[in-house]
Amino acid sequence: MPEYKAPLRDISFVMNEVLEAEKLYQTLPGYEEATTDLMNAITEEGAKFCEGVLAPLYQSGDQEGCTWSEEGVKTPTGFKEAYQQFVENGWPSLSADVEYGGQGMPNLVGIVNTEMVGTANWAWGMYPGLSHGAIKTIEEHGSPEQKDKYLTRLISGEWTGTMCLTESHCGSDLGLLRTKAEPQADGSYAITGQKIFISAGEHDMTDNIIHIVLARLPDAPEGTKGISLFIVPKVNVNDDGSLGERNPVHCASIEHKMGIHGNATAVLNFDGARGYLIGPENKGLNCMFTFMNTARIGTAAQGLAHMELSFQGALAYAKDRLAMRSLTGPKNPNGPADPIIVHPDVRRMLLTQKAFAEGSRAMLYFLSMQGDIVDKGSEEEARAADDLMSLLTPIAKAFMTETGYEAANHGVQVFGGHGFIQEWGMEQIVRDCRIAMLYEGTTGIQAMDLIGRKVLGSGGKLLTQFTAMIDELVASGSEEDKQFLTPLKAHSDEWLGLSMKIGEAAMANPDEAGAAAVDYLMYSGYVTLAYFWARMAIVARQKIAEGGEDKSFYEAKLMTAKFYFERLLPRTESLKATMLAGADNLMQMPEELFAV
Repeated sequence: MPEYKAPLRDISFVMNEVLEAEKLYQTLPGYEEATTDLMNAITEEGAKFCEGVLAPLYQSGDQEGCTWSEEGVKTPTGFKEAYQQFVENGWPSLSADVEYGGQGMPNLVGIVNTEMVGTANWAWGMYPGLSHGAIKTIEEHGSPEQKDKYLTRLISGEWTGTMCLTESHCGSDLGLLRTKAEPQADGSYAITGQKIFISAGEHDMTDNIIHIVLARLPDAPEGTKGISLFIVPKVNVNDDGSLGERNPVHCASIEHKMGIHGNATAVLNFDGARGYLIGPENKGLNCMFTFMNTARIGTAAQGLAHMELSFQGALAYAKDRLAMRSLTGPKNPNGPADPIIVHPDVRRMLLTQKAFAEGSRAMLYFLSMQGDIVDKGSEEEARAADDLMSLLTPIAKAFMTETGYEAANHGVQVFGGHGFIQEWGMEQIVRDCRIAMLYEGTTGIQAMDLIGRKVLGSGGKLLTQFTAMIDELVASGSEEDKQFLTPLKAHSDEWLGLSMKIGEAAMANPDEAGAAAVDYLMYSGYVTLAYFWARMAIVARQKIAEGGEDKSFYEAKLMTAKFYFERLLPRTESLKATMLAGADNLMQMPEELFAV
């Protein structure tokens, strides 16, 4: 199985040299303590925990899986003990509000830790990971009493949280949900219904689980306008903070899944369970978007995690595995064959993994820093950062999970037949990452959000704000940077033109937007990643010119950037053709002709 090593040098490069995080945090009230030295120290400690505690449980957790019984769900051997250590070391509270026991570090520091935890053991990382969304939702929409009652123990990790949206008859179409919320005399609500696909919905790692649940009040409007949001604890919490009686929330079963076997994906029955309204009545979906957007960025991190882990496994194997001779003559003349890393096609796959992982890391960290500006910046700064997050979140979630799956499959391919064998651990990465393209909104749903709500719905405002950043980078570049900046500028201009063409076609036929959406999103992803690769290449070139240490690190950055611009960015040409092919070739076939 791959032996995970946190990519500390690359994390530091992106965080400190490309994005210059400390410079930003010195301008944001409350984040002044987030210096380069402190952020590096936290990251290094987190790496030790991930490498030494979580990574060894990755494959065993998959093989053992979770066990359901009437008494609850037992997690794989070692999971509970690892979680206790995680809590004792203070990791759950890293980026949470100091008023409720958090350490008050920026979101960026939290997402770096999320990346390392997820790469080491994604299934385990989902247990504390879902709590982040619950915390954000209660922080933003909860009453003072709800914050006092739930936040401290969620932030400490003593309790975990979940998101309960999906029902068996409705997945992403939440307007169809049927779970009911009946008002009670004491101001609470009796929640009745069934939720499925609830990640970390039942487990033995904490004494309580705080479910964030969508349900309908009596006489609520139909559709999404009639949904409210509720806090429903697994165990009721007394006014003094102590645990009371068990709430009638029961885990009916756990799903038998393709991957992430170490995480319990639960079917939960709410049988008149006591719940508490969070936010205004019939505005639950608006409030839940706080949780969903947090989860979407977390899901983008899953794409990055599987790119990185598969790359590390494939790289080590490619350096060690001997097969055939190099086309340009033996590179290992004293051995029976050359290591397979000498072969162009193997390098194609490795460089694809590397380019996606390192570019995605920059995109993800940038997004997290925009969240910090939203939280702590001026009103004008926060508005601009929120606009950037609105545009880039669906791109990051969908593009990074699609390319994460591609990278994971390249890892299997590098191993050849051994990649298909369980003991090597590469096939597990493919199984584990496949879900990322589905949950928190499929790629198609993210694509419709991007083209429909974010680009066309804003009249192009959100997109032009980002392309203006690209123009600014291009204008600031030197002659040496033109190999990256010239194609970046051309693609940015083309992106704007394609958006206008699709918008015009959609005005005549709305299906045109749906037909172009996924290709448009992937095109957007490649151009967005090109922006971050251009930024990294410029910094790398400057560092080489300055001399000093790490010259080989920066040279590798420039070579990977060249690979990305010459081998991966050209994929936009076929995406351009397909997104402009129109809706007729999809929609003109009558339904009855879809026959077997």
